Amino acid sequence: MTYHNIKVSVDHKIATVLVDRPKKLNALNKETIAELGSVIDNLCGDESVRVIVLTGAGNKAFVAGADIAEFAHFSKEEGQELSQRGQEELFDKIELCPKIVIAAINGYALGGGLELAMASHIRIASENALMGLPEVSLGVIPGYGGTQRLPKLIGKGRAMELISTASMIDAEKACDWGLVNSVVPQDQLMDTAIKLALKISSNSSTAISNAIDAINAFDQEGGFQREIENFGHCFETEDFKEGTQAFLNKRKPNFG
Repeated sequence: MTYHNIKVSVDHKIATVLVDRPKKLNALNKETIAELGSVIDNLCGDESVRVIVLTGAGNKAFVAGADIAEFAHFSKEEGQELSQRGQEELFDKIELCPKIVIAAINGYALGGGLELAMASHIRIASENALMGLPEVSLGVIPGYGGTQRLPKLIGKGRAMELISTASMIDAEKACDWGLVNSVVPQDQLMDTAIKLALKISSNSSTAISNAIDAINAFDQEGGFQREIENFGHCFETEDFKEGTQAFLNKRKPNFG
């Protein structure tokens, strides 16, 4: 499939997805959301891919929000449809992807851009990154999961402050608050993300997919039961046989 706003490459079982609208600071419009949703579907089902790294073109922005001109005239019903469609078409797909998605945040991650990063499983930021949800300054609230995922990551009080002030925070504060996992110099960002992806890809893909499913249920009723079920499911997999036999025979496992 040909994409107009993103670029995709695969190397050593690692897929890199680049949002490529640098003149618009990689802002999300309808077409870009649809393209990202399509490529996430494809990569999640591609057995040759173990980990996905998501980033933005250039050195100024990961994704600097949504394309406001597309929805400035919307009605209530159109706004609700926009939010629901975006979450179903992209953001939920990333969170529920059975493969680890790493957001490499290279610069501004604002509004929908930060929501895109928060839907990812792991976030690494460059030192120049700035993050925030400025929607209330436009008379609206975050609509792509921001009011739900941000409190889970940084706590309700900090989420209330960040959203209600429409403020931006730098990478170091984001790391202190638990919004990102680590901060690195910008010229080391992609190397760090790929190195982490390679480490993840050496482990059992079936176990990781079961872990993602269980972790996503951590704040839901029945989360412990999901862990029990997924734990048991792993015992039926070839990866479990390979991993345990490798351990017992004092060799490195080969998960294929």
